[in-house]
Amino acid sequence: MNDPKGSRPELADLPPPEAAVYVISVAAQLTGLHPQTLRTYERMGLVAPSRTGGGGRRYSARDIEQLRSVAQLSAAGIGLEGVRRILELQNQVAALQQRNAELGAELAAVSQALQQTLSATRAGPPQRRNTLPVLPDSPGSQSVVVWRRSP
Repeated sequence: MNDPKGSRPELADLPPPEAAVYVISVAAQLTGLHPQTLRTYERMGLVAPSRTGGGGRRYSARDIEQLRSVAQLSAAGIGLEGVRRILELQNQVAALQQRNAELGAELAAVSQALQQTLSATRAGPPQRRNTLPVLPDSPGSQSVVVWRRSP
């Protein structure tokens, strides 16, 4: 709930980071950049704000953070083409980290299934030895085939 003074909104009151809510003048003020600079960065593909039905730009909190990153890199002496490449590489790293987490979760599920199978093989009756637990399906998952030699 908001405090009585109304000076600090609660997190629930804030829009999600991807919500395009800031007009160009507010985005310029939040980033310390001139509105024309924001338009230039958009033309160069460094930021892609949403558009209203009338064509007005709407920036999200993520767009604001990206613009701040561009401004910091530019202030550090990096040219705009270098900034573009750095942003591309950051996006690639983020995508690879997400894929790595997905693969780690998939590996954990396979490991758990193998542990269950080994436990069932060691402790279970002979007729249960060839049964394998079913792995949960997840988007982008791959199948695992386990071959067992018959006695």
